Amino acid sequence: MTKAGTTVAVTRTRTPVVRVHRRRGIELALIVLAVLLSVYGYCAVGLARTGSVPHGALDYGAGLGVLALLAHIAVRIRAPYADPLLLPIGVLLNGLGLVLIYRLDLETPGDRAAPTQLVWSTLGVGLFTVVVLLLRDHRVLQRYAYVSVVAALALLTMPILFPAVNGARIWIRIAGFSIQPGEFAKVLLAVFFAAYLADNRNALAYAGRRIWFVQLPTGRVLGPVVAIWLISVGVLVLERDLGTSLLFFGLFVILLYVATGRTGWIAVGLLLAVVGAVAVGWLEPHVHSRVQDWLHPFATIDAGLGPNQLAQSLFAFAAGGILGAGLGLGHSILIGFAAKSDFILATAGEELGLAGLSAIFLLYGLLVERGYRAGLALREPFGRLLALGLASIVALQVFVIAGGVTGLIPLTGMAMPFLAQGGSSVVTNWAMVALLIRVSDSARSQYDGQVAP
Repeated sequence: MTKAGTTVAVTRTRTPVVRVHRRRGIELALIVLAVLLSVYGYCAVGLARTGSVPHGALDYGAGLGVLALLAHIAVRIRAPYADPLLLPIGVLLNGLGLVLIYRLDLETPGDRAAPTQLVWSTLGVGLFTVVVLLLRDHRVLQRYAYVSVVAALALLTMPILFPAVNGARIWIRIAGFSIQPGEFAKVLLAVFFAAYLADNRNALAYAGRRIWFVQLPTGRVLGPVVAIWLISVGVLVLERDLGTSLLFFGLFVILLYVATGRTGWIAVGLLLAVVGAVAVGWLEPHVHSRVQDWLHPFATIDAGLGPNQLAQSLFAFAAGGILGAGLGLGHSILIGFAAKSDFILATAGEELGLAGLSAIFLLYGLLVERGYRAGLALREPFGRLLALGLASIVALQVFVIAGGVTGLIPLTGMAMPFLAQGGSSVVTNWAMVALLIRVSDSARSQYDGQVAP
């Protein structure tokens, strides 16, 4: 009531807030689709080879479905805001990898790798579940940065004490059991790089003198950068592993650029990588032979010795055409001992064709994009760098491996994420997906309930 005797109505407006949809139902539906596609591929192999559905198709589908469901329940309980695409992509790639390995097992009855790979996949999903359930906040990992780098260096140097396998010292073999420590080391190094660069990003960006177009940091901050380069070259020399060296150094350069925003670091990183690779390529016989195979992939055919692995891989891709020969109908086993590991992408290319291969690359691209999206959405630097680093590991591995088997770059001995035979690799890949799930949950939940702009 006013002095003039008129009544004034008071209008209360509600402040709009942001509500983030959890989308766990979408995730479950995509997981069911991923399991069904994997089972279809398993059945397609049996029908192509024997004309009947394999006896273990139901068990395979049930096992993969139970693992995926357990992982989904863990995400639903502890990471309800997580990106709904990360887990289904991991399930589909892992399921497709099991199908391709089973298909190649039919050519090598005395060397069956699919059952062992399924056991490792179970361990990987188990580790995924443990990480999602127990790691409430990814920022806890920042406290263990230096513990991570010490553990990573110890894992990297351990294979030096063991005999070389296929020319490279990247394996530890004891009593018939083998692991590849470098696979676990890459996650630990991603944690260390993210923590170190989050703490020193300002010093790396602005301190120190300027040489040409690069603003160098102080010696105290620059020291670890040089040390990482020396370690990368050292790994390449001692273990004869070009892929791991490129992965570690590429990861550090990418995170260094993200942390500082200075493109000069990319130029410096590329220059150092090229210098190290060229030097070792000339001096180390194993690496030099791979470079020669890359430059002259058909030299053994011209010499009357038959096609080497790279040439056989190129033939498999060519035979696949646009739509492929069909699951179970290719001849990529002619590649030899590495058909299930280093060259498994050649089987996918021959039997699924360019269309299927493109779909696989799109899955990897979507996995990397979702990792980048989660990292860029975070407001704190450590989580941002960690997500970008883990996604970059997947991107670098796919590029290095796909480039090697298609003749784009010299061949390396790394495993295609989720697809290739390798227990250490599949367990590590599931750990990385779990960390991305945790980061994406933090990234999306921070906006829920906030006032809309």
